[in-house]
Amino acid sequence: MVVALIIACEVGFWVLLGIGLLLRYVAKMPKASTVVLLCEPVLEVVLFVTTVIDLRNGAEPDWKHGLAAVYIGYSAALGHSTIKWVDARVAHRFFGGPPPVKPAKYGAARTLHEWKTAGRWVLAAVIALALLQGGIWYVGDDGEIGSLRDWQRNMLFLIGINVAIALSYTLFPKRERSASSAR
Repeated sequence: MVVALIIACEVGFWVLLGIGLLLRYVAKMPKASTVVLLCEPVLEVVLFVTTVIDLRNGAEPDWKHGLAAVYIGYSAALGHSTIKWVDARVAHRFFGGPPPVKPAKYGAARTLHEWKTAGRWVLAAVIALALLQGGIWYVGDDGEIGSLRDWQRNMLFLIGINVAIALSYTLFPKRERSASSAR
């Protein structure tokens, strides 16, 4: 049931996003669009409550419960930036909006972009870690918590990868090639 709900939440995310963009650009109802887009977090609350109920009803925690925590973390930390990304591209492609702003390719501006991206992913992982730890405490020592611990290790790995990428741009900033070296 939890996996089906995760899939339903993901589908619901894109459906709400589509409805929100249709309201904004086709129906010219920006306030209604905002209301619809603000309903997106309700999906994560439903998933969270359902996962807790599943565990309360005696389900052994497994990869599905861990995936629910990771999905909630991703949605909470990266959902807004995903919506902005899609919105900018839809506005440009179909409704005459300005081209989306591309991230800088070089120097300090690129480094800053990489740290902001890493920050969003780290936040997603920290939220997932907190939810997973809550699940571990909720189940207690009597339950099988190995799969939740595995997800926690994966989230720590995700944090490490993102920090390493951002750090590499700090230590070795990408520089624009000069005209003479491009030949």
